[in-house]
Amino acid sequence: MADGSLNPATVKTALSQLKDPETGRSLVALDQVKEIQVDDGRLTLDLALTTWSAPLWSEVRERVEETLRGAFPQLAGITVRPSVHVRPAAKLGEIGLTAKSVIAVGSGKGGVGKSTVAASLALGLKRAGCKVGLMDADVYGPSVPHLLGLDGRPTIEDNQIRPIDKEGMPVMSMGFLVPKDEAVIWRGPMLHGAVTQFLRDTRWGDLDYLIIDMPPGTGDIALTLSQLLPLTGAVIVCTPQDVALLDAVKAIAMFRKVNIPVLGLVENMSGFVCPGCGQRHDIFGSGGARRRAEELSVPFLGELPIQLQIREYGDAGRSEAAFDDPTIAARLDGICYRLVKNLADAAAATPPKPQLPVLG
Repeated sequence: MADGSLNPATVKTALSQLKDPETGRSLVALDQVKEIQVDDGRLTLDLALTTWSAPLWSEVRERVEETLRGAFPQLAGITVRPSVHVRPAAKLGEIGLTAKSVIAVGSGKGGVGKSTVAASLALGLKRAGCKVGLMDADVYGPSVPHLLGLDGRPTIEDNQIRPIDKEGMPVMSMGFLVPKDEAVIWRGPMLHGAVTQFLRDTRWGDLDYLIIDMPPGTGDIALTLSQLLPLTGAVIVCTPQDVALLDAVKAIAMFRKVNIPVLGLVENMSGFVCPGCGQRHDIFGSGGARRRAEELSVPFLGELPIQLQIREYGDAGRSEAAFDDPTIAARLDGICYRLVKNLADAAAATPPKPQLPVLG
């Protein structure tokens, strides 16, 4: 702790126990607290955080200010200027993908809004300031292009697939390659080849997050992904009724069986609020996913209500408009926040060892 005297050294000492959300290591040790200036009892500093942790920036900034006020009660004012700390994404195995976190979004059955949640998760993280890619691995029912209002065919440049761009977010889907009125009739080896190509041969760029929209059920796409790259984990989407929760439990068991951590459960279609009378109707029940998450020791990320606007935005290819709707945006942002917060808490609990320099 600081001794009460105010200078750059004592400021760093006061902040030395605060951790970078991405790595779980000290902000000060990683040189993310910079340009400390003390002038007439006022303190100004730069706080550099990675885009990976963008949903947590405000929280970390508030924690820095709170720590400084506690250590130096004599301060007349505190100004924390945000800036971006660049930490390159790691190359994942031999597939050539560079990403910090790869998150699969799955469900035990179809019709629960999995693709809508996957697209919303990608859009929400991007909106917060993260570098995000979205891969539609639901090859039998690729709905991501429709949800985002995208069409066209990816091009090939330097033997790599150039994904379709959604306002700075690369998107890849079988829906770009197969006519809308044709079905994909493939066996396992062909699916494995398509998913491998989407990962290995697509020019994703350096990403904070790659969100993968999985096929529903417990097929072999999850096994393929577990063999190809180290997935950060999976998010499971379900609805509140018992029959859907039974299938969600199977999906959780499947991911655990192939050693993919389950990062959380999202309850979709959780209640309907009548626009006429304002009364809530729990059409599919209420709270089932939260209770089941507690039973299975899985984080509960949040619930999304049945909203006419969500359906309208998706049908119109304007899923991003949900974030401009005050009745929906807070819930979507909350799911994104809790996902990143849980990942950050895990990093803080077991921070990776610092890399040693390579000696020549």
